[in-house]
Amino acid sequence: MQLTKHGHACVVLSDGDRRLVIDPGVYTADDAWQGASALLVTHEHADHFRADRTRAALEADPALELWTNASVAGQLEGLGNRVHVVGPGDTFTAAGFDVSVHGEWHAVIHPDLPRVHNVGFLVDGRVFHPGDALTVPDAAVPTLLLPAHAPWSKTGELIDYLRAVQAQHAYAVHDGLLNDTGLAGVAGLLGERGPGQPTPYARLATGESTEV
Repeated sequence: MQLTKHGHACVVLSDGDRRLVIDPGVYTADDAWQGASALLVTHEHADHFRADRTRAALEADPALELWTNASVAGQLEGLGNRVHVVGPGDTFTAAGFDVSVHGEWHAVIHPDLPRVHNVGFLVDGRVFHPGDALTVPDAAVPTLLLPAHAPWSKTGELIDYLRAVQAQHAYAVHDGLLNDTGLAGVAGLLGERGPGQPTPYARLATGESTEV
């Protein structure tokens, strides 16, 4: 299938005319939504989920469905059984893609701030989007979407995460708040200037695609 980056945390996985949109938030342009076959949302933060835009998309297309956690689903009441609540260990099929759910909680930003629920999605056993968490699935992960920068992370934790997951490839997501200098610094520590980890790391520009 094809993986396309759509800014910050949003990606689209496509195969033919099937388009699975993951985490379209406030930094996501409208082109990510075009032709969407199904939606996955990891958690409620605005850089991953816009209630107004998501509701509008679901109301405009009666065939469109969404899978997410209970907190997000609670903001989309009135849309019936097209909004599916899922949690760790669940499996389902969305737009013809087989999806398994891993993880339950958002990473800790600070002990004084409340945590929200967060679910990660492994699509067709090939691509894992962890949302805002460093969840290690109990399954092989050929392609990992790596949260490259966040208020809750440091690069050393990302190195350890890559070592734990042992993915064949990692592509940056959650990088919309970094400038070019920061992006280069993270890439260096995850690559040739770092302590070493087993996974080739790359970053797609917004709108860029690759086969996975």
